Amino acid sequence: MMNWSVWRWITALAGAVAAALIVGVPTGIVPTSFYQRMTPVLWWNYPVWIATAMLSGLILATYVRTQSGSAVPSRIGIGSNALSLLAVGCPVCNKLVIMTVGVTGALNVWAPIQPVLGLISLCLMAAAFRQRLKGERSCAVGVPVSKDLVGTVPSERG
Repeated sequence: MMNWSVWRWITALAGAVAAALIVGVPTGIVPTSFYQRMTPVLWWNYPVWIATAMLSGLILATYVRTQSGSAVPSRIGIGSNALSLLAVGCPVCNKLVIMTVGVTGALNVWAPIQPVLGLISLCLMAAAFRQRLKGERSCAVGVPVSKDLVGTVPSERG
């Protein structure tokens, strides 16, 4: 990350802002007239929301083409964003949860596991980001290989 271009950092910032809005508005963390949250925002919702936004922006920035672009696809980032949305969202406002376990189940079953879902989501996003960075370091895509090195053992290449 130390040698990232300005364009990558701009992409990371824009991606983080977009992710913050995409997760924050429908969950009621960002107060708007579009959505009224039925339960209060809890203290742990804010750090999960901010970390989700930051990691989402960083993952997005790894897709900006560079000399050593990563050949490692990472679909985990999208799924973990959805999991984060479920983690910080209002337990009573989620229609799927209400249909599955009812209002009492949403408050007594779903709400207590939401912090765990948030932690799992952040771990998955951190793993996806690490995988993307590791792919950049290990696989220099687009770097021409000298013809005199073709067919040699890596230890012989110098």
